[in-house]
Amino acid sequence: MKWDKISVMRINLPTTEHRSYKKHRKQVASQILLPFAAAVLVIAFFAYVIINLTITNEAADLPRWAAISTIWLILPTLMIGIFLLILLAGMIYLLFLLLRTAPVYTKKVQDIVYKGRSYTIRGADLVVRPVIFVEGLLAHVQAFFGRK
Repeated sequence: MKWDKISVMRINLPTTEHRSYKKHRKQVASQILLPFAAAVLVIAFFAYVIINLTITNEAADLPRWAAISTIWLILPTLMIGIFLLILLAGMIYLLFLLLRTAPVYTKKVQDIVYKGRSYTIRGADLVVRPVIFVEGLLAHVQAFFGRK
């Protein structure tokens, strides 16, 4: 068998060119993409106007606007960081509680498992003891009569 030419089975998938799909595509463009693009353009326009009004003003306080912009850029990251810090602190506290109480209960579970293990070994020995006794008796009889 040659592996240089591998034939691929062609599968005929159903087409999505029916009327409802075309209507859906038009609605996505007109009801989602167009309003989103318009909102982005309006926000960009207002930002452009505010920046131009601030820069052209002779009494403009550019360092103050730079500080405000920096605050707005850092604020989301700071909020996410605080949330993650609180989450980490909570996880550390819960782990502390778990490690404080777990050894007591894991010791109890370990004792139960060891007790079950000893019962299992004793039960298995009781089941096998008659077979071992008979096999040993047969071995003694064969050894006495000199047969192997």
